[in-house]
Amino acid sequence: QLQLVESGGGLVQAGGSLRLSCAASGSPFKIGTMGWYRQTPGKERDFVASITSGGSTKYVDSVKGRFTISRDNAKNTVYLQMNRLKPEDTDVYYCNVRIIISDYWGQGTQVTVSS
Repeated sequence: QLQLVESGGGLVQAGGSLRLSCAASGSPFKIGTMGWYRQTPGKERDFVASITSGGSTKYVDSVKGRFTISRDNAKNTVYLQMNRLKPEDTDVYYCNVRIIISDYWGQGTQVTVSS
């Protein structure tokens, strides 16, 4: 059974940086696209960034130039380097992994950016 373990959230001042990690384990199949979403309680979960197994990346416009997504295929781990953080980046961040046609989600990690 696939397990996703997230780490790296926390409290940071505006302008600071955080690095999120999400390690996947337990899948007998190749992991496809990996990504990050974020969600404010009571609102929809929004796309932040994704990376294919070949390394192609996508970002939501609001984080372009500030966030960088990367992955280590040997470790089945995806990272989100977040720089120049803003208070509006405050959210719960969720790792997403696609395997064949199924989506799997991490438990979520809180990112809080103080002004």
